Amino acid sequence: MSTIKSLVIFVFIVVLGLLVRDALYTVSEVEQVIITQFGKPIGEPVVDAGLNVKIPLVQEVNAIDKRVLEWDGDPSDMPTKDKLYISVDLFARWRIVDPLQYFLRLRDERSAQSRLDDILGSETRNAVAKHELIEIIRTTKNRIPTQEGFLSDAESDLKIGALVPIQKGRKLVEQEIFSAAAEKVRVFGIELLDIRFKRINYNQSVRPKIYERMVSERRQIAERFLSEGNGEAARIRGDRERDLNKIQSEAYQQVEEIRGLADAKAAEIYALAYNQNQQSIQLYEFTRTMQSYPSIISGNTTLVLSTQSDLLKFLKDSELVVK
Repeated sequence: MSTIKSLVIFVFIVVLGLLVRDALYTVSEVEQVIITQFGKPIGEPVVDAGLNVKIPLVQEVNAIDKRVLEWDGDPSDMPTKDKLYISVDLFARWRIVDPLQYFLRLRDERSAQSRLDDILGSETRNAVAKHELIEIIRTTKNRIPTQEGFLSDAESDLKIGALVPIQKGRKLVEQEIFSAAAEKVRVFGIELLDIRFKRINYNQSVRPKIYERMVSERRQIAERFLSEGNGEAARIRGDRERDLNKIQSEAYQQVEEIRGLADAKAAEIYALAYNQNQQSIQLYEFTRTMQSYPSIISGNTTLVLSTQSDLLKFLKDSELVVK
């Protein structure tokens, strides 16, 4: 009899211990708790860390994370306003601010991630479809819209690489997605903290065509540079020829001027030397006439001269016959 009594007491103690253990629960600093009774939430959410009590076996503890959580969606293909298909990879940060509403509508984090996939994906697609590609990708380090202003003359003339005017820029597009999505997720007890574009790339189907167009544009610029270079080379060669001819012409002019001055000076010296008296004048006439004969008379030259000719004067005196 005592054995049965001891066994009953032991079983009672074990059951009591299990009930006490099931009645006590702890809440950590990174979570909040919803108490449910037969699946229905009871009372207010427990958001303070510590030891708490519930009805054992009847009530159940449902822990909900209250830290900042991450949503990282899969890359999705979508068209821009200028009909370019791009692959957009987006990420966001969120947290649960109304655990009761969150529990009633979503229950767990897997359902929340699925609902964020639908909402953020839809709002991203709507925002991208309303803006040009340049609005989504052009942002400086301080996230201010910018427009490339450093184009070469060839690129400007060919209108290659010129960007359309940017009205909003990447930051404002992100804010549009954030504002629209934040309103929709608030009804689930979720606060959307931030979203960012992680990666934007061309769709695989259009990427080869984009690259071909980029190569074609670069070739046009290269041909323009080559044409301008050939034209500049021809201009430089023409300037060189003109400058060379000018230098040669000026040099020839200077040579002739110097030669003329030299001849004049020589004639002046001769005049001074041979004009001192009558004998020097006659000597000068004789030598100059003799010097002229080799240039006038050759082996096959026949001259018909008057007896009064100056060329014949000295030959006549020497009684020579010139043929």
